[in-house]
Amino acid sequence: MKNFLITLAFGLTFIAPCAVAADSAPEPINFGPRETLTIVSADKQHEFNVEIADSSVERSRGLMFRDVIPVDEGMLFEFDKRQVASIWMKNTSVFLDILFVRADGRILKIEHSAKPYSLRSMTSEAPVMAVLELAGGQVNERGIVPGDVVKHSFFSSK
Repeated sequence: MKNFLITLAFGLTFIAPCAVAADSAPEPINFGPRETLTIVSADKQHEFNVEIADSSVERSRGLMFRDVIPVDEGMLFEFDKRQVASIWMKNTSVFLDILFVRADGRILKIEHSAKPYSLRSMTSEAPVMAVLELAGGQVNERGIVPGDVVKHSFFSSK
């Protein structure tokens, strides 16, 4: 049995035993159906189909062990309360743009094209309600910047 060091999106680290070979991924997680999310940036709207990570198990896995993230897809990590969020790229083989999002849906901070397999911790530096991960390079390609607004039912309920 191999142990995996898992850091949840909000910074809690623990060792999780996994019965997998050292070079294979753990069993897949069903994140449920993808949901539409829109980012409003200046006079443009950018639509993405995102998986929702709203439990500790889902948030701890995130987009790890994926070989491809399509340019119009991503993952929204939803938190139960506002908190300083911390993300790393261990076991993530693709570049990701990481957007830290406030309770009102405004983007607080963006980490551009986070490096695969990096152990560097990326933090929101201030409390957020969610983290949105997109395929690396999409934020720059679409002109998305801090202050732009993420539209999704999660934010309208906050």
